[in-house]
Amino acid sequence: MQYIRPPIHTWCIGQASSMGSLLLTAGAPGHRYALPHSRIMIHQPSGAAQGQATDIQIQAEEIIKLRKMLNSIYSNHTKQPLEVIEKWMDRDYFMTADEAVEAGLVDRVLRPTPKSSSDDASSNT
Repeated sequence: MQYIRPPIHTWCIGQASSMGSLLLTAGAPGHRYALPHSRIMIHQPSGAAQGQATDIQIQAEEIIKLRKMLNSIYSNHTKQPLEVIEKWMDRDYFMTADEAVEAGLVDRVLRPTPKSSSDDASSNT
């Protein structure tokens, strides 16, 4: 996404979890949106391994490398210190849309504009 010239607008409509939250956060700065009742969840990568002990160790080391890389990406896009991201990513961390703005995952919560009395009158004709 970072190599595409036009700004990428990302929206959370409902819930953005796991890698979905990373895609949401990686949108162009100023163009990352969430609806008011949206939920955003981040967490560290997970996986399963089987086989010989050395194969399991290889998988565990790869997940740890991936965790470090993802923490760095989230930190870069949110401008949060790496230590904060590491704490959030330790377990499933759910946020409201407003909390996601405070955390830097999205830029703005899109709220409906109130209808004016002139809108109501014109819809009755």
